[in-house]
Amino acid sequence: MSTPRLLTIMGSGETAPTMVTTHRKLAARLPKGARAVLLDTPYGFQENASELSSKARDYFDTSINLQLVTADLDRVQGADSVHVERSLKLVADAHYVFAGPGSPSYALRQWSGTAIAEVLRAKLRTGGVVTFASAAALTLGRFTLPVYEIYKVGEDPRWLQGLDVLAELGINAVVVPHYNNAEGGHHDTRFCYMGERRLAQLESELEDETWVLGVDEHTALVIDIEADTAEVTGKGVVTLRVKGESTEIPSGEVIPLARIRDPRSSTSTPRPKIETTVVAVSENEDATLRAATDRLSAAFDDAVANGDGEGAARAALALDDALRLWSADTLQSDDTDYARSVLRGMITRLADIAVNGLRDPRESLAPVMDVVLDLRARVRADKRFDLSDVLRDRLTEIGIEVRDTADGPSWNLRD
Repeated sequence: MSTPRLLTIMGSGETAPTMVTTHRKLAARLPKGARAVLLDTPYGFQENASELSSKARDYFDTSINLQLVTADLDRVQGADSVHVERSLKLVADAHYVFAGPGSPSYALRQWSGTAIAEVLRAKLRTGGVVTFASAAALTLGRFTLPVYEIYKVGEDPRWLQGLDVLAELGINAVVVPHYNNAEGGHHDTRFCYMGERRLAQLESELEDETWVLGVDEHTALVIDIEADTAEVTGKGVVTLRVKGESTEIPSGEVIPLARIRDPRSSTSTPRPKIETTVVAVSENEDATLRAATDRLSAAFDDAVANGDGEGAARAALALDDALRLWSADTLQSDDTDYARSVLRGMITRLADIAVNGLRDPRESLAPVMDVVLDLRARVRADKRFDLSDVLRDRLTEIGIEVRDTADGPSWNLRD
């Protein structure tokens, strides 16, 4: 099985449940025994860089069945040249290269003076799968947005020189991930936090032949070089924006690569100026951890209201699963705290349900306690002892004593 030539650009969600299907399709096309590398440069400046690498490797191992080796190319400038060359060779020899969150400007500074751009171009020429997402995706085009410097520090909008890997495919564009971002609420954070005003200003500074390739969050553009096609996957759309005029390519559509090379031939379908596109998802395809939490919280409340203890327990277990599935997504930290708070509330209410209104406590409690103890075992197995302690303490408060024995947990009603 030969190695395909694929370039995948993800707008966000690269280690979230929403991109599992896309990753699996890419992995399925790799030859047996393929070498896969995590290019860690974009987040190499962060104090938790090793933790981020570990989470990404775990995500690919458990969800994609693909084992990544970290390139260890996180602090290139000032590093030993032998180490740098060894890391670059690791990337060059890989069948699959993945890079994701962090800072595009930091990554470009570290890569300056190295052969990384040529390594990636050569992979697309001779065989290899390159998947760049979020911050890494920003570096693929002719120019790159220094997002943090503009949005967080307040510097004037400007472009940095990009890797221009897209030029290898005959595409003269700048990549803008997080294209439909809506975190700003009442202020415009679309277009990777730039908003319409700043994007228009930046767009006016581009040369006439250079245009904007926008990729929505939890969305990917998969370019198959040999097939000469481009496919949109995920929850949103890919936008080809030329001088303010936009063409949207919806998820599920496969188009000739020529449309990406020459977006001016496409029909103009501009986006609304303020509102962002709302993508409907099924209850098993939540776009964020917060959406999953709200859905499962509502299911829990409905089950409690209907006296369905088993249904309530299922909702709590499902939320625990959602926390695990979203754990590798570095953009979900606030949502994770929120989900854990909701889960703690569910556990407390489950403990209350276990004894309220029961005529024969031990006999009637047994089915509910089986579910409660199963939940406790699962959170302990994930080393989330804070939730385990909440459950044990709450049960103790209402007269149920839990003991951990060599044969497993047991419980008793205290007199």
